[in-house]
Amino acid sequence: MAITSTRARRRAARTALAAAVLLPGVLLGAPSYAATDGAAGTTGTAGAGAGAGAGQAAAAAAGQPAKTQPARHGKPPMTITRTATGAERSVAITIDDGPDPVWTPKVLDVLDRHGVKATFCMIGNHAQEHPALVREVVARGHRLCDHSVGHDTTMDHKPVAYQEREIVGGKEMIEKAAPGARVDYYRAPGGAFTPDSRRIAAEHGMRPLGWTVDPKDWSLPGVPSIVDTVQHPLVRPTVLFHDGGGDRSETVAALEKVLPWYAAQGYAFTFPARDTD
Repeated sequence: MAITSTRARRRAARTALAAAVLLPGVLLGAPSYAATDGAAGTTGTAGAGAGAGAGQAAAAAAGQPAKTQPARHGKPPMTITRTATGAERSVAITIDDGPDPVWTPKVLDVLDRHGVKATFCMIGNHAQEHPALVREVVARGHRLCDHSVGHDTTMDHKPVAYQEREIVGGKEMIEKAAPGARVDYYRAPGGAFTPDSRRIAAEHGMRPLGWTVDPKDWSLPGVPSIVDTVQHPLVRPTVLFHDGGGDRSETVAALEKVLPWYAAQGYAFTFPARDTD
């Protein structure tokens, strides 16, 4: 009887020791995910993607399986995405206000030279005027984003029916210019989203798209200013540039400097998150 009791005590001690060893691994391995919502973007640089990226990195370091990315179909979330897909050192380049017959081809050539795929946020009226450029963007492997019919930056103060016409109409114009092409995102003009505009976009298969870095290249601040604003190591940033709306020579010149800088920092060029936060 004494022998049996001794063996039982030993088994209990071994079980307790194993639990003590395993428990910290379970606790440390719990993944952390951060959701984002609110304003579409920021002025200058910001670490809006840091929470989600850090959570995914912690999960990977702890040996947890990566979250499976759903296929690009169906209704995306209503929340505004501001982060690139992929690991922490991933970046999404987005190009707004085209297509433009002068500057879009130049931007496309810079992207090609550096092996970068971007997301082009197109104004419906411009897509209707230059359908061949829309098709060229798609043919070169870039993604499309609806930037409304006419880029009305006050549409967040307009009736919901007006917002819907601008959003859905812009998407239809882009799709008509490039039959069969997907329009995966909607970016409100000036980032002026509303709960209704986000809902309308999601219901039509488009993820509301914001940004984390805005060098304000549209204002022609000078190439050094654009480059200095962009060249900060952030977690999974989405960077805003423009190929329409005026002289974009500074944007083209800045991209020639910024893209190799990201590559030298070990960043992969991806697209904005569509189906997950």
